[in-house]
Amino acid sequence: MSRVVRGLRSPAFDRLTPVKWGFAPSFCLLLLTASCALASFAFACATPFAAFAVVAAAMLPLPAALAVTTAVWIVNQAIGFGALGYPHDLNAVFWGLAIGAAALTATVAAKLMLRAVAQFGKAAAFGLAIFGAYAAYELVLFAPTPVLGGAGAFTPSIVGRLGSLNLLWLIGLLAICEIVRLLAVTRRRHSLS
Repeated sequence: MSRVVRGLRSPAFDRLTPVKWGFAPSFCLLLLTASCALASFAFACATPFAAFAVVAAAMLPLPAALAVTTAVWIVNQAIGFGALGYPHDLNAVFWGLAIGAAALTATVAAKLMLRAVAQFGKAAAFGLAIFGAYAAYELVLFAPTPVLGGAGAFTPSIVGRLGSLNLLWLIGLLAICEIVRLLAVTRRRHSLS
């Protein structure tokens, strides 16, 4: 399943390749920032960062995935504080930083999960990666609740609903990537004929 490059396994890079490698960072940034903007306006503080983390981790090397995740988090915060009226107080700023830390942790967790399950099929690998990324995201978000408050947002029903939302977003993002890949293949076939 994994590609071998100069004797080394290409860790999870073959999992999600809708565009040529040179365009992958730009494509990933465009896809996830547009998705983040849509999710931020639609769901406010329920932006599916775990799903975004899995896509970034599957498409890019870890440093680039972390950079894209940071950019997506900045878009989310700019929309929240600029357009959605998040309060301009220290508690909101610290929650914003916690969300950023959680999104970055989810990206690392997704990359580790994708590497650990490289021998599995894509569906299983992405399923385990979203589970690991979402668990890491929620744990990092829960950590500051003794200081910042908000522990009531971590009930099983809320966590489960947001987990389902992340899974649905991941499925949608993977579908977009597959459509782009198929369009590129079709275009190449037509240009060869």
